[in-house]
Amino acid sequence: MIDAIGEFFRKRLQSRDDPLAVEEPLRLAAAALLFETAMADYDLGDTERATIHALVCSQFSLSDVDSKALLALAESQAKEATGLHGFTSLINKHWSEQQRLTLVEQMWRVVYADGRLDDHELHLMRKIQRLLHIPQKDFVAAKLRHKPG
Repeated sequence: MIDAIGEFFRKRLQSRDDPLAVEEPLRLAAAALLFETAMADYDLGDTERATIHALVCSQFSLSDVDSKALLALAESQAKEATGLHGFTSLINKHWSEQQRLTLVEQMWRVVYADGRLDDHELHLMRKIQRLLHIPQKDFVAAKLRHKPG
């Protein structure tokens, strides 16, 4: 798996000074967190996959080939991860609070893609809120904006 990730980044990076040197791992971390959210209820459905694909394509303006490669790696990383700290610490280091809040908004969209909020999903979202240092009022507002009618 590590070799596949390294190859993915090597193919897309021209030099160490390339801004993508930071962007690619951030994209992978964000997409992996979206998959973590989708898998929290132990049911990664087609609706959640489609939501993640749409969110990643929209946010990162990736080609279909690049988005599919990123999503495959992100799903694999999420399944193999033993914790969230690796993903969240990278995001905290490079993203503003607004960018982190946008990610939390996207995560709520994934949570509610199947029309319901599972206890495991809520627990994960609260953990991520703390790890990404999202203020409680913003976290609750994001949740309510994406809650189905």
